[in-house]
Amino acid sequence: METQANQTGTVVAVCKKAQPGLPKYAVERITIIAKHGVEGDYHAGAFIRHRWMAKQNPKQPNHRQLLLTDTGIYAFLAEKDIHLEYGQLGENIVLDGVDVMALKIGTVVAIGDARLEVTEIRRPCYQLNEMHPHLEDTVMPDKNDPATWNAGVMAVAAQGGVLQPGDPVQVLD
Repeated sequence: METQANQTGTVVAVCKKAQPGLPKYAVERITIIAKHGVEGDYHAGAFIRHRWMAKQNPKQPNHRQLLLTDTGIYAFLAEKDIHLEYGQLGENIVLDGVDVMALKIGTVVAIGDARLEVTEIRRPCYQLNEMHPHLEDTVMPDKNDPATWNAGVMAVAAQGGVLQPGDPVQVLD
């Protein structure tokens, strides 16, 4: 297996949605704004936008500005007879050639001029079942063990840029 920093890949889809909820919609390109996230996306901003977390403390810093997934997650779901379109997991960026679940917290992913810093493994929630009735349990077989989760990673925008399908991706140290 290649080391985390040697992973390279390609953007296969970019998605956003101005309102909360699933799915996000595939678009031609997205603009990443440093310390903000995806321009025009509900989860962008300096303060947390996740509805439950914002209810607890609306002034906490937003460490969940973007969601990254990869084509391997979609292949895993297809093996379980769950067929989804990009964006139905709520992601902003779908990568090919990069195993996002192997990325450690603090890892920087370079896509063009943009730099995205991984902040946490995404904890799936019941809303995924709106896309398929067994989706949450499939991507989170053990709710108490994040090592079993397979639904992407959260990131913040360390540096801005414009992203579109076909853009090269490099995992940095």
